[in-house]
Amino acid sequence: MQITLATQPFASIEADALVTYVFEDGELVQGRISEINQLSNGLLNKLAKSGELTGKPLEMTLIHAPAGLKAGRLLLVGAGKRDKFDSAALRRISGSALRYLKSRGVHTLVFVSREGHATEDAAQAAVEGALAADFESDKYKTDKKNDKSIDSIVLAGYSDAERAAGEKGLLRGRIIADAQNFARDLINEPSNKLTPKILAEKAEAMAKQAGLAVEILDEKKIADLKMGALLSVAQGGPEPPRMIVITYTPANLKPGAPVIGFVGKAVTFDTGGISIKPSEGMEKMKYDMAGGATMIGVMRALAALKPNVKVICVVPSTENMPGGRAQKPGDIQTAMSGKTIEVLNTDAEGRLILADGVHYAKQLGATHLVDAATLTGAIVVALASINVGVFSGADQSWTDKILASAKAAGEKMWQLPMDDEYREFIKGTVADIQNIGSGKGGGSITGAWFIREFAGDTPWVHLDIAGTAWNDDAKPWLAKGPTGVALRSLVHLAMSY
Repeated sequence: MQITLATQPFASIEADALVTYVFEDGELVQGRISEINQLSNGLLNKLAKSGELTGKPLEMTLIHAPAGLKAGRLLLVGAGKRDKFDSAALRRISGSALRYLKSRGVHTLVFVSREGHATEDAAQAAVEGALAADFESDKYKTDKKNDKSIDSIVLAGYSDAERAAGEKGLLRGRIIADAQNFARDLINEPSNKLTPKILAEKAEAMAKQAGLAVEILDEKKIADLKMGALLSVAQGGPEPPRMIVITYTPANLKPGAPVIGFVGKAVTFDTGGISIKPSEGMEKMKYDMAGGATMIGVMRALAALKPNVKVICVVPSTENMPGGRAQKPGDIQTAMSGKTIEVLNTDAEGRLILADGVHYAKQLGATHLVDAATLTGAIVVALASINVGVFSGADQSWTDKILASAKAAGEKMWQLPMDDEYREFIKGTVADIQNIGSGKGGGSITGAWFIREFAGDTPWVHLDIAGTAWNDDAKPWLAKGPTGVALRSLVHLAMSY
């Protein structure tokens, strides 16, 4: 899709459709909307008075052959209340408009910013919203409607003085959204098309193309490094595990500077192992590698954006299968750190592979850690599909930095407690720790505590994205399927240095 920025009067730009947005509080027809109203001989005033145009969130008002405009259609999107309008709202408006018009055969559109909104951040948000909305999960359908596509978008409403800022935001938005869609494409792949080995190959190809350092550890190297937790999950199936390591190093790295470690769970298919899952909904377990795919996508964006901080991405990848060699409930495994684990439930495998991933990231020099994982069903019970669950180590300042990035990136995250009493739930009986809690409830917290055992004193945050990494139903601004959640927040975090 081609995306450009124009400073010419929006009314003179030829396109299939022109899009802008209307607030529901105060005078509806004012500012830029008043300009369009005058060009259309007062039509918008009439629509507002009749109640057809209200500005309620994501209300769509489509006008064909609007007078005074070169565009063939005019789409007015409800923006809700002014005091709640932010970059997240703008992303949804942009994305919803694209999906609405795309389904109606529009190929070219102009997105007009409201007065005072022609900024770098607004351009970034509009582009991110549009490109994320353009992603479809129908890669393997043979009857795709190829005529339903948006070929070009023009960002309008910018003056000559605002052009440089707008184009900077446009470029950054494109880089981030393309990385998000890259991750979503990986997450959407079925497990027969994306084994741990294939995921590693795709990650390696991306890294080399982007100019990033990359190392892929095969099963022999994993065994040599004594990553017993990762190997224990992998032993049940024929597909060998992989440990993916991608490194970004800034040009002028200062000695002693912080090093961020991004660790992502990548179970390319999770049956639950011997503690097998119910068959209903198991097909979705191809998305159990969403955390790893997100971290790989983050590295793709950072390679282009070039933050001033070193970032090491570590992605342990495996399948979790119930084969004849699979680990069994009650088995004792020894992680890379030397800590012993009593495996009470083989379906709590994500924390096992993250144990070795987090420890290895520390060995490679990471001073600050973030892991992302579709870890627990308990987080869905707690937060549904609205918020990412956030869990912190002892360093709250590191968590606050991540939460601030999430707010800036327009992604909802909520911190849950990590009281010491929860640590008692995973205290081992015949090993150092057990992989599920012995108490009732608190499943997402005990899962986080398990990972924290391997982070130690290193500033660390765990993101449980099990409820937010996949849309069960299409949104007006996003297709059904993978979301790429947390990628924008983590890119913002790295760029904040």
